Amino acid sequence: MGCFQSKSSQELEMQREMMIEQMIVEDHNKSENEFKILLLGPGESGKSTIFQQTQIIHKKMFQKSADRLEFRSVILTNTIASLQSLIKAAEYFDIMLDKNLRKEIKTVKLFSFASMFIPLGFAKMINKIWKDPGIQNVYELRNNFHLLDCAKTFLDDIDRIFDPKYIPTRQDILNCRTRTTGIKEEHFTYGSLNFTITDVGGQRNERRKWMHCFQDVTLLIFVASLSGYNEVLFEDRNVRKINEALLLFDEICNSRWFIDTSIILFLNKIDLFEEKMKHADLNVCFKGYNGGCNFENGLKFIQNEFEKLYKKDNPIFTHTTCAIDTENIKHIFEVIKNIVISNHSKDMGFM
Repeated sequence: MGCFQSKSSQELEMQREMMIEQMIVEDHNKSENEFKILLLGPGESGKSTIFQQTQIIHKKMFQKSADRLEFRSVILTNTIASLQSLIKAAEYFDIMLDKNLRKEIKTVKLFSFASMFIPLGFAKMINKIWKDPGIQNVYELRNNFHLLDCAKTFLDDIDRIFDPKYIPTRQDILNCRTRTTGIKEEHFTYGSLNFTITDVGGQRNERRKWMHCFQDVTLLIFVASLSGYNEVLFEDRNVRKINEALLLFDEICNSRWFIDTSIILFLNKIDLFEEKMKHADLNVCFKGYNGGCNFENGLKFIQNEFEKLYKKDNPIFTHTTCAIDTENIKHIFEVIKNIVISNHSKDMGFM
């Protein structure tokens, strides 16, 4: 009896060890097919819009009206806050507004975002103020104060946005500004490969959370706004957005955390940059630039400013992007997946 019990115990122990070994192999195979993509960049660079694009492309997000309705209050807030910023800037720059609009201006300035109560005729008030020549003059000075990129897009479309039956479109959602706080993750598959993309807040007070996401990163995407060369930070009006992006890029991409990590640089908002370069010289920010108001010269200069900071041996991949253009981001993510798969094949000894 004792020998029989001993033999059974040995068999059970062997079975348990085999199961453990099998689990280890399965976990190893699973980890080899899992890739972590980390999105980093300063605030308002467009990285959260890129994150939303991955949800649209891979998860078909925002197809249902109910999902899109959640963004209605965000879009209304963006629109009203933008006009408030313009009114405040008019006061700062001592630009006269139509005296007949005093009542409307006061109503907009005192609007409560806490209650989000829309007064009767509020859309007409906003329309009148937005079309005032003084406000349009202030808008031309927008690079000297903080103003959302979506300001004109939404203020030009007041009647639709303030319609009681208004349901945001996907493009409205991509255009609107939602400040990222904390950490957001999305999972998607590509064949047998599993991807996790992580987005963290880019404002200065959010960056202390970044280190929690630094381990086991397969690919780092750093997003910088090209149009930030003549725009100031939300947190500090004395710092231009592009300078903040360069400092952050240097700090992050040469960090010990990403010694063996593939890095892709997204020079975002290429559409806004191209428009700005028609009339705003790059030398307002970079004194060494002498290429004039030329789009190609300006783009090449900024790309070089970033890439010369990169001190690692493995290559960096740079792409110009328009985060609100789904087809553009879809194409670039195909390139990214190919880079990840290629690197994975090399690590596995297939290439």
